[in-house]
Amino acid sequence: MAGHVTQDRSAQALRRVLVPLALAQFICSFAGSNMNVMINDISRDLDTTVQGVQLAITIFLLVMAALMIPGGKLTDRYGRKRCFTAGLALYGVGAVLSAVSPGLGVLILGNSILEGVGTALLIPPVYILTTLLYTGVTARAKAFGTISAAGGVGAAAGPLIGGLITTAISWRAAFVFQALVIVAILWLSRHVVDPLPADPTRSFDTSGAILSALGLVLVVMGIMSADDSGWLMVGLMAAGALLLLWFFLGVRAKERAGKEPLLSTSLFRNRTSNLGLVTQNTQWLMLMGASFVVSAYLQVVRGYNAIETGVIFTAATVGLLAASLEAERFARRRSQRTLIVAGFLVTVVGVAVLLVMVKGSPNPWAFAPGLFLIGFGVGGMLTPSVNIVQSSFGEDRQGEISGLSRSVSNLGSSLGTAIAGTVLVAGISSTPSRAYAAAMIVLAAVALVGLVAALLLPKTPAPSPAAHRGQKSARPGKG
Repeated sequence: MAGHVTQDRSAQALRRVLVPLALAQFICSFAGSNMNVMINDISRDLDTTVQGVQLAITIFLLVMAALMIPGGKLTDRYGRKRCFTAGLALYGVGAVLSAVSPGLGVLILGNSILEGVGTALLIPPVYILTTLLYTGVTARAKAFGTISAAGGVGAAAGPLIGGLITTAISWRAAFVFQALVIVAILWLSRHVVDPLPADPTRSFDTSGAILSALGLVLVVMGIMSADDSGWLMVGLMAAGALLLLWFFLGVRAKERAGKEPLLSTSLFRNRTSNLGLVTQNTQWLMLMGASFVVSAYLQVVRGYNAIETGVIFTAATVGLLAASLEAERFARRRSQRTLIVAGFLVTVVGVAVLLVMVKGSPNPWAFAPGLFLIGFGVGGMLTPSVNIVQSSFGEDRQGEISGLSRSVSNLGSSLGTAIAGTVLVAGISSTPSRAYAAAMIVLAAVALVGLVAALLLPKTPAPSPAAHRGQKSARPGKG
């Protein structure tokens, strides 16, 4: 009897911990997509252009991607709970600054830089703490499902919530909303306890962090400059590639010298994890790319306001929620590989439907079927992709793999806005329908790349090191 009571209390304690972690993933994903419906409002208020708003959105996503790996490594040195709290505080300051920004420059500082850095600090602890606290395979999969669903819903519902707030009050109020959610998370996270002590003696590869961040920034900025200057694009991307090469050569040199690099090359020797990372990248590239392209097209070409654009995006939110609610039942009946493959197939169909139906109909609800399928497809494969990657390594590698996993996912988000957005923006003023079609075709091609990676995943993955280690070292109250 006493054992039952203890187990129930432990499960309840874990649920209290999961709420702020899932809410943190929700608000960070929300921040990546809610600005898509504010394009016209922000452009008018801050006297900027569609490209200016695209720049702010992309830099936010890119800063997250570039700093996620360093953020994951810092958790080992300073502690997961401390990094989580510091990230929340920095994010909150950025949200308040964005709400009062007088121009695009201050908006980029608050939203793109401060919120981006804050997210890079707080997201790795979300996944590391989940892996450490939920030691059972089933419990961990369910927890990852909740967090992944919260992230997906945040990204899909961002346009609707942002549209409601923008139309009812102002686009600035959407950042006040973010700040209030951050305050709530800080209060709820008082129950979160770091299961492992911080190790202040752990070294930090500062040069590696700078090289990797600059390399990623230059590559993505090169993509965004494609419609301005071909030579500038080539120059930026070449410089970024050289910095990334320098980074990887430095990693190899540090490993040979017995030093700890920012990112161990051994993380890339796991074939299953590598394929899982590709699926993560392409999932978020498609979701965020489609979100920006459809939002910009509806506002700039068809003249819809923020709430009208947000309401149309409820189709994607409904699809993602429907898949998330069924995630546990799907996982019991089908393998993770099958779920990811099915998710990409549904998403490819969604992009095709979005392209064909919208082209032939002026009705705004022609967007709904395609958006629903994209939301349902992505929602169905978010959890298995995360679980495949995280569970491929033991507890001692969770700081590294969590940072890499989140970096790859956020890089996909920034690439989606940069690549598909740049294709659209390049021709939206002269040939909007053709530019929209070209952007959707690019997203369909990316979906096919993800599908190939999913098909290459092993049908019966080997037992995860994380699961074995968790079972051996399981403690009361951890699962």
